[in-house]
Amino acid sequence: MKRIYLLLTVATVLSAKAQHTADSIPPLVYSVENTLPDSPKPVMPPAAELPVIHELPDPLEGVTAFSDWAYRRNILGHLIQHYELGEKPVMPPGAVSAYMDADTLIVKVNVEGRELVMRSTIKYPKMGHPPYALMIGTSGISLPRQLFEGKPIATMVFHENQVNDYSHIWHNHHTRGQHPFDRLYPHLQSNGAYIEWAWGLSRLLDGLQILGTDQTRIDMEHIGVTGCSYAGKMALYCGAFDERIALTISQEPGGGGAAAWRVSHTLQGVEDLDHTDYHWFLESMRDNFGGDSVYRLPFDQHEVCAMICPRALLLLGNPDWKWLADEAMKPSAEAARRVWERFGIGDRFGCSILGGHNHCMLPESQYPIVQSFIDRFLLGE
Repeated sequence: MKRIYLLLTVATVLSAKAQHTADSIPPLVYSVENTLPDSPKPVMPPAAELPVIHELPDPLEGVTAFSDWAYRRNILGHLIQHYELGEKPVMPPGAVSAYMDADTLIVKVNVEGRELVMRSTIKYPKMGHPPYALMIGTSGISLPRQLFEGKPIATMVFHENQVNDYSHIWHNHHTRGQHPFDRLYPHLQSNGAYIEWAWGLSRLLDGLQILGTDQTRIDMEHIGVTGCSYAGKMALYCGAFDERIALTISQEPGGGGAAAWRVSHTLQGVEDLDHTDYHWFLESMRDNFGGDSVYRLPFDQHEVCAMICPRALLLLGNPDWKWLADEAMKPSAEAARRVWERFGIGDRFGCSILGGHNHCMLPESQYPIVQSFIDRFLLGE
């Protein structure tokens, strides 16, 4: 059986140029959804007028120091929303309210008299003391429970169907325009599900933040998000678009996740830009960037990953499932890793690709790297 293992943690190969003094190391997490919410949007011409770029675009274009990164990160966010996902609305003050019903967090979002309600139960650990670190599973947590047992880590599930009930084409679901998010924002009905789900998880974080640790018993500085397969993509976008998430673990996300669209276009039998589920993305992306037009895409999926920097990201792959396009995730991971390296924090990025197991069934040989990221970035060890 074919087995591939790739581990990218680069603390030992930092160049002198990239090293930082202790007081200049970038933060592990932030207290706001977006540290530069008012950044101007870049010029975004029609797709046909974009230049052809065969190589993976440089995520560090125009960046000479970490102080430039917030601006560059927001440029990438605008591009990804405009050409791939759709808009993630900014919440006006007072639009979100929250309360706890026993151990269940209830969040209400009101937009011009229209309301959306989300509920998620927090499972608290039986050891340690609050406030607790929190791991949020997008649609569920497929990581083995052994990784959390005996740890002071709370868990909760983001029930994405409360925002957009589409997961796969063969499941019962509403159509575009009928989802709870769409009813809240009728002008954003063309949005892909992933940006709506990222918006929804951010509203759960708003609720936790509004209530504070006295009510939630959750430590806002140690929150992680994880998911597998389509939910692995979801976790990746949630981490990319909310800087309050300290750790993102994207398990077997496949095409449209960490796999570069440009590279998957050269492969056969994988999830590429022409062969994915377009309820998840803007329909216009297929029209604008299908076929060889993929090379006009002004970004690629390594830059979705890079948006998580300087926070922690762990990518997990499974090459036995060809559809996942791990051959396209490897060069994408290498390109993304250089962003963390540039700021002297390469040890906050990891990628492990290992075969010999079923989809979304983490093998024991991958437990150590996953455990190390959980222990370090959720527990501070």
